[in-house]
Amino acid sequence: MTRPIGIRDAYRECERITREQARNFSYGIRLLPGPKRRALSAVYAFARRVDDIGDGVLPREEKLRELKQCREAVQQASIGSSDPVLAALADAASRMPLPVEAFDELIDGCEADVRGTTYTTFDELLHYCRCVAGSIGRLSLGVFGADDLTTAVVRADALGVALQLTNILRDVREDQLNGRTYLPAADLAHFGIRLEPGNGFVEDTARWNRLVRFQAARAERWYSEGFRLLPMLDRRSRACCASMAGIYHQLLVRIASNPSAAMRERTSLPGWRKAGVAARSLAGMAP
Repeated sequence: MTRPIGIRDAYRECERITREQARNFSYGIRLLPGPKRRALSAVYAFARRVDDIGDGVLPREEKLRELKQCREAVQQASIGSSDPVLAALADAASRMPLPVEAFDELIDGCEADVRGTTYTTFDELLHYCRCVAGSIGRLSLGVFGADDLTTAVVRADALGVALQLTNILRDVREDQLNGRTYLPAADLAHFGIRLEPGNGFVEDTARWNRLVRFQAARAERWYSEGFRLLPMLDRRSRACCASMAGIYHQLLVRIASNPSAAMRERTSLPGWRKAGVAARSLAGMAP
């Protein structure tokens, strides 16, 4: 019989996962006060578990089976669990208004990845973005808190969409080589671009550049709405959110400035630049 894990040890494990695997988010999470930092680490650790299943090497049906188990586990999570991530998440949900049902949307999006779903229109892609990233925005808002939750939820959702659109552009080559295409087929056709799964080659650089800049401009509009969330948060939560979103926004700017590089390699920021964004966020200077 497995024994319940101590809640302090459970949170410690979630913070370890976040520190080691949340390449961009960890810069913002560490700006939060202890209770919020631990709660958001628990949210991230479970989301990371879901993502790892979707991105792993198991056969499709096995992935779907494990995702179903995750869906059931998060609904039944208790502080007395022997699983540190579930124990920490249950404790966080008992202390803060976490919309734990948002994990269902995250898992819906991950299942779409596993099934190889593609998107014809932006509206279809938008639904996916709201599942995999808007859900995390709403969960994060449950940690941050806000007086006008109705307005804040809309803005948190928009910021999540902006981050996911940035992810799609950042990972476009890696996804294509892995047989995934997220850019809407209607947009590809409009710009005369073919993205063959597993190919990793675009035959017309000028057209590709126009497509990427079009997508980046679309993401910018979502950032504009999402950044309106920041004044609604307390100072430390605002710094955390501004840091995480600011790092992704800088990635988008870099991608838009050199679109053809996105098809050669995964765009990233050096650690010193991420730390700079976090520092400016804490000082109230970002995004």
